[in-house]
Amino acid sequence: MNANQGNNQAAGKPMNRVDGRLKVTGGARYAAEFPTENLAHAVVVESTIARGRITKIDTSAAEKSPGVLAVITHLNAPKLGQSSGNRNTSGEQAVEGGGDPFSKPILVLQDTTITFYGQHIGVVIAETLEQARYAADLVKVTYAKETPVVSLEKNLARAYKPEKLLIPLEPDSGRGDINQGLKEADVQVDETYSTPVEHHNPMESSATIAVWQGDRLTLYDASQNVNGVQTTVANTLRIPPQNIQVISHYVGGGFGCKFRAKSHNILAAIAAQRVKRPVKLVLTRQQMFTSVGCRPHSLQRIRLGAKKDGKLTAVAHEITTQTDIAREFIEHVGAGTNMMYSTPNILVAHRAVPLNMVAPTIMRAPGETPGMYALESGMDELAYKLGIDPVELRIINDPPQDPEKNLPWSSRSLVQCLQQGAKRFGWERRNPKPRSMQEGRYLIGYGVASATYPANRRPASARTRILSDGKVLVQIAATDLGTGTYTILTQVAAEALGVSPEQVRVEIGDTQLPPTPGSGGSWGAASYGSAVQDCCVAARAKVLALVQKDTRSSLKGLSDGDMEVRAGRIVSKQDSSKGETYQQILTRNNLKEVVAEVESKPDGTAKKYSMHSFGAHFAEVRIDQDLGEVRVSRFLGVFGAGRILNPKTAASQMIGGIVWGIGMALHEETVIDERYGHFVNHNLGEYHVPVNADIPNIEVSFVEEKDPHVNPLGVKGVGEIGIVGAAAAVANAVYHATGKRIRDLPMTPDKLL
Repeated sequence: MNANQGNNQAAGKPMNRVDGRLKVTGGARYAAEFPTENLAHAVVVESTIARGRITKIDTSAAEKSPGVLAVITHLNAPKLGQSSGNRNTSGEQAVEGGGDPFSKPILVLQDTTITFYGQHIGVVIAETLEQARYAADLVKVTYAKETPVVSLEKNLARAYKPEKLLIPLEPDSGRGDINQGLKEADVQVDETYSTPVEHHNPMESSATIAVWQGDRLTLYDASQNVNGVQTTVANTLRIPPQNIQVISHYVGGGFGCKFRAKSHNILAAIAAQRVKRPVKLVLTRQQMFTSVGCRPHSLQRIRLGAKKDGKLTAVAHEITTQTDIAREFIEHVGAGTNMMYSTPNILVAHRAVPLNMVAPTIMRAPGETPGMYALESGMDELAYKLGIDPVELRIINDPPQDPEKNLPWSSRSLVQCLQQGAKRFGWERRNPKPRSMQEGRYLIGYGVASATYPANRRPASARTRILSDGKVLVQIAATDLGTGTYTILTQVAAEALGVSPEQVRVEIGDTQLPPTPGSGGSWGAASYGSAVQDCCVAARAKVLALVQKDTRSSLKGLSDGDMEVRAGRIVSKQDSSKGETYQQILTRNNLKEVVAEVESKPDGTAKKYSMHSFGAHFAEVRIDQDLGEVRVSRFLGVFGAGRILNPKTAASQMIGGIVWGIGMALHEETVIDERYGHFVNHNLGEYHVPVNADIPNIEVSFVEEKDPHVNPLGVKGVGEIGIVGAAAAVANAVYHATGKRIRDLPMTPDKLL
């Protein structure tokens, strides 16, 4: 064992973001802001049909336009990756199966086939952005058009059973006999819920600066996953990964659309190679709707059966969702249903309809977000049919262990979240009768919903340098997409080494640093934090070894157990006057630094326990009877998410997720023109997201939860669970206020009037 940490509890405190000042003063450098000499600008040319092929593309006017350096299309693009030549245009089934292809080559500009509106069919490179944008408009394209397949509802007959989902879950899963379970029920619910296509819309558009130096490529990229981008670009360009450096120090939001490489990364790289100078490519807001994925449209049939006492006898969750015709992506919409409540009979089934639309991708809590909206809405409907309080119904069906895996929970605090939340929210003031609470012309409603998200952890590496001046440098390829990664890693390192956070500097977002998984899946704190803790402990052990064999040290001969680290000093437990700083130890040994690099891996405990975060959302709405306008007037979220490394940044993540859940319930919907396959509201003027006036004061509370099984830090991750179930809480409150059940999101005034 290494020396104890003493009372160095840097983690667990509400520390301000270490990168906060840089961000508010403009000092944080984002992908499009890296100063680069002799920089050229690239603009993407997009298809204006959703299905068909290019019969002619005329670039002559664009090439003659002032400032233009090159125009690249399928006619002169380099051959990329290893194409099978099998592109699907029938719409019967997606060609590339097997979940989301995070590392597969991106075969942009390789043929004339068009499978969705806005597909990248060319790139114009010029001296200035304005010249490139003007010239891109001069590219003339002639198409052989085909009728696009863009409506999920109108093409349900094309639905197929996918081979795989985004996560390792069978498309059809369950236990028992669902039909028998429904027969045994005293009360049943059988309803269908829908969620629309939604888009991520981070503040920072996706952007890449590509710089070639000989056969080496540097990409300054807006990325959640620098190692993933490196791998995909290497596979696409057919060059060694070590010849590619991806840098992403700061990300202006991502929510999943910046997790994997996209075609604009490849276009920037081949453009820079073609003109032999650095090239910057920034997607416009409109292009973000057609270039980086979306949350897919879903139709979800929920069937529930229960006895009069509220015990569930059956749960069926049958999902139909969209995928792309050329490349398959299937969300695990029913994953939460499998383990959320105790029932002997369950069926979860996924089907997909290939459409001529941009391929869906991961979007904050993919799968769980739409899936728990439907399940928790169904549970609310069941509660009203039974005459049982919606909070109590969930508690009645809380399983003692994971009913899907037959494993004990590493920890599960759903009941505590529901009980504490109900008390804090004032749930007892709720009149259970719908449309019974009113203030003036406003109808008042209360709603509740449960939340869950798996506690994930991935292998990750990190390096710690204890410097001769006593300061600490932590290096890890992780990214911070606004969640607070810089800050929590600073806290973890400070605690492990027994120094103040001010002595720690964290470097992230560069593939030349020790590799990590991308920032997603709520595994960042668990994966990166565990790696940082392990390498800090390893570095500390190296310093202890120096002390123990140094005859000049007052600590010579003491065992690890006899020493602890306190306030930057290694001291004797028995006599704290005997001690030395890191600086003194390194200086005496003529060392500039002590370095430790570690790869931290899960230890297999996940096979013994089921690991999830849980939570409860409580919403109050006020609805104008005359206008049908819904206002969320209060919101409370209570969560059990293991150890909270930083209550301030964790609460911020929860609030952000809840805001998005409110937007999902009331505002967000990408509208498609079925004639052309075009997103018609592809801007922030018409794609409605919540603004300050839409959001009330949001309270967030954490249940104290010590989980010794999830990882060495005991953390579960908080980036995604905040949105899960939030929309259902609002929808359930709307029903309580009005007596009208809206099952198709968003709940706009026209649906209520």
